Amino acid sequence: MTQYSDYYGPEGLRVRGTVVVVPGRGETRATYARFGRRLAADAYRVRVIDGPHLDGFDDLEAATSDFAAQVAEAVEGTASEGDVVRPIVLVGADSGAAAIAALAGRTGESSAPLADAVVLAGLPGRAPDTVETWDDELAVRTSCPAHRGVLTEDPEVRRGALDDAVPDALLTALNDGDVNVPVLLLVGDADPLADHEVLARTAKSLPRARLSVVHGAHHDVLNDLQHRSAAGEVVTFLETLRNDLSPIVTVRSSTW
Repeated sequence: MTQYSDYYGPEGLRVRGTVVVVPGRGETRATYARFGRRLAADAYRVRVIDGPHLDGFDDLEAATSDFAAQVAEAVEGTASEGDVVRPIVLVGADSGAAAIAALAGRTGESSAPLADAVVLAGLPGRAPDTVETWDDELAVRTSCPAHRGVLTEDPEVRRGALDDAVPDALLTALNDGDVNVPVLLLVGDADPLADHEVLARTAKSLPRARLSVVHGAHHDVLNDLQHRSAAGEVVTFLETLRNDLSPIVTVRSSTW
């Protein structure tokens, strides 16, 4: 039986949307407990699923179809009464983000979008230079002591997973696909795995995309020291999406 981690908004508040979170290499659902609680506090229904298995993604079409079925089941299961609350937004990290990008880029009559928008955090661009020990991997992932503790103390976290190669078909899916839903790209400027030039070009090439850079953040951009600001950027995106992508707050004047 498929298991999920679910986070609900404060009692009595109307649900503002549905968010499905997909972890990356080596991570577990517990990795995103803090992130899930934060979005849920703003009245979003949040469900964290297991990350994708990279084995098989060399056959991108078949693997993406299987992943689509997994995501669709997770989304449908969030409806306690009536229909699933929209907007439906998929949030992925690392290989989870790459798999979501492939899903968003599917074409064809049978490939109607599963989500109204996607958030792609920490898209992998290249292999790490040196990840020989767990301390090396933590240095690539995060400088947040709390997040380091979560990763270290979780026996289900697979150490050394960042050495797993992400199939080329996944790495290029965002550029090669036909992505028509709004996209928020999140990357840390201290992420050694990101290809920042490619991300900048990708953001400009997509019809509705925003590239947000989190200063000082490493690869685990949703869980690094700046996790509050990263979550705030995601919530801002969710609220803007509910407002037909029109910014709700704009700065008219500022002296800083």
